[in-house]
Amino acid sequence: MQNRRQLLKNTAVGFGSLALAGLMEQNSRAEEPNLRVREPHFPAKAKRIIFLFMHGGPSQIDTFDYKPQLEKDDNKPVPFDKPRVVSAPTGNLLKSPFKFSQHGESGMWVSEIFPHIARHVDDLTFVKSVHGSNSRHGAALLELHTGSDTFIRPSMGSWLGYGLGNENQNLPCYITICPSLTHGGANNWGSAFLPALYQGTPIGNAGTASENAKIPFIKGSTPTAIQQLEQRLLKEINSQHLQQTGPDSELESRIKSFELAFRLQTEAPQLQDISTETAETLEMYGINNGPTRDFGLQCLMARRFAEAGVRFIQLSHSYKWDQHGALASAHRSNAMEVDQPISALLTDLKQRGLLEDTIVWWGGEFGRTPVSQGGRDGRDHNPHACTMFFAGGGMKPGIQYGETDEYGYYAVENKVHFHDLHATLLHQLGLDHLKLTYRYAGRDFRLTDIHGEVVHDILS
Repeated sequence: MQNRRQLLKNTAVGFGSLALAGLMEQNSRAEEPNLRVREPHFPAKAKRIIFLFMHGGPSQIDTFDYKPQLEKDDNKPVPFDKPRVVSAPTGNLLKSPFKFSQHGESGMWVSEIFPHIARHVDDLTFVKSVHGSNSRHGAALLELHTGSDTFIRPSMGSWLGYGLGNENQNLPCYITICPSLTHGGANNWGSAFLPALYQGTPIGNAGTASENAKIPFIKGSTPTAIQQLEQRLLKEINSQHLQQTGPDSELESRIKSFELAFRLQTEAPQLQDISTETAETLEMYGINNGPTRDFGLQCLMARRFAEAGVRFIQLSHSYKWDQHGALASAHRSNAMEVDQPISALLTDLKQRGLLEDTIVWWGGEFGRTPVSQGGRDGRDHNPHACTMFFAGGGMKPGIQYGETDEYGYYAVENKVHFHDLHATLLHQLGLDHLKLTYRYAGRDFRLTDIHGEVVHDILS
């Protein structure tokens, strides 16, 4: 008969053996990472995503979520409890400094600061009840990109590469243009425990002008024939090592990454060269104009990468939308920088037939409060409500989904968490978020963790 100490000891050993067996099974079943196109779980409506990330948190009540009651009650105390967790003290209700008007056959309300995007409202799907779990930039960015605000997890673009591969074997499956190096930095586009082949490839960073943002070392001085010999030798050495060690996801990813880097040299230089674009196209994107040039170049490159078969493309307007003060001037100038380029991107994709199978996604990491900060010219972070819009890829056009309260503080109807958003976007690309899993450290992980519901009402 065992005493309690002996029982716990033997049980612990037993559990350790089970864990070891699970890890060994994981290694034995590891698949060789590759970018070959893989069949989705079911027929897809979209092939790729272009994410227009407005870093800092645009104010929903100053852009697309019109609140007439906020105008009426300007400078009055908010008539309900504010969130328990805030970034800094806030004051009374603050009406928008911008005028709103209705546009298109759908009659969508749009702020005056987005006159170009307003022309596209009948092609857009507005979701006005998006919410997250964290009021801090770093955690909110991680949750938006990876599904977790506390742990390092693979980014959404990496999950898409793992699940679907890439249409173009000479390009990465995930490209992020001018990403921020703050608020999580590379963790927002990293592959975490997924094979490194699926991580985002950064082109420049937030401190780099778009015209100088190029894939580094793309034009090597070593002749191609010599590179091929070096590549062949390196692959042979690594393959011999694999035969000795057995399956090794990290080494296999490294081999594939070297091969991709070599192939990238044949295609990327032409893709980054916009000299073949017409003068009309450059003018449409605002590339000849100072304020719109930087984001216009990003949007044009997004179209070119989408056309070339990249699975997930992210553009970052960093880090400009965090208006705790100077709301009226800064939100207006921010919108001016992105409004025309985004409109051009939508027009260009549509006229080329690419919008049908491309999801264009606009949004930030959270919204802003309807109460004031910064001497009645600013707003605090607000993870409880933000507005995002989508176009193309089987999203239902010309509708709005979800609502906030009469002041825009909280999402109150048809709430959409980031997990629901991820589940819905994966669904449009033919992936069941419950089945898109990867076994790591003895358990199956997925982008939506144990959460997420597909929002079918915004899908065509």
